[in-house]
Order: sequence, then structure tokens, then C-alpha cells
Amino acid sequence: MKIKKRVRETFHIIIIALAIIMFWRGIWGLMDHYLFPDNPLVSHILSIVIGILILYSTEKMGEYII
Repeated sequence: MKIKKRVRETFHIIIIALAIIMFWRGIWGLMDHYLFPDNPLVSHILSIVIGILILYSTEKMGEYII
């Protein structure tokens, strides 16, 4: 019984990991398509800046909540 449970848990972990990878691949695909599609350098830099701003703002929100 423990082997079946271990196999089932491993299968679920693999499925969840694939779902996460596919989700982020889709997000990146949309960003490549809509966020400055003709200028990849600007698109990458803007993505980094937006990501840093989101991380910074969520850090500040956490300070206000606690």
C-alpha cells in the first residue's frame, strides 16, 4: 500500500510541475507577443523592471499588513 501511495504522490507532483511550467510558458509567450514584439531588448528590460516593482510593492504591502 505504501508503494501505491508513493507512486500516486509522485505522479501528482509531476502533473503539478508540468502545469506550472506550461502556465509560465504561456505567460512568456503572451509577453513576447504583446510587450514590444519588434524590440526584444526593450521587452526584456521592461519585464525586469515590472518584476522588480511588483516584488518591491508586495514586500511593502507585507509590512503594512503585519
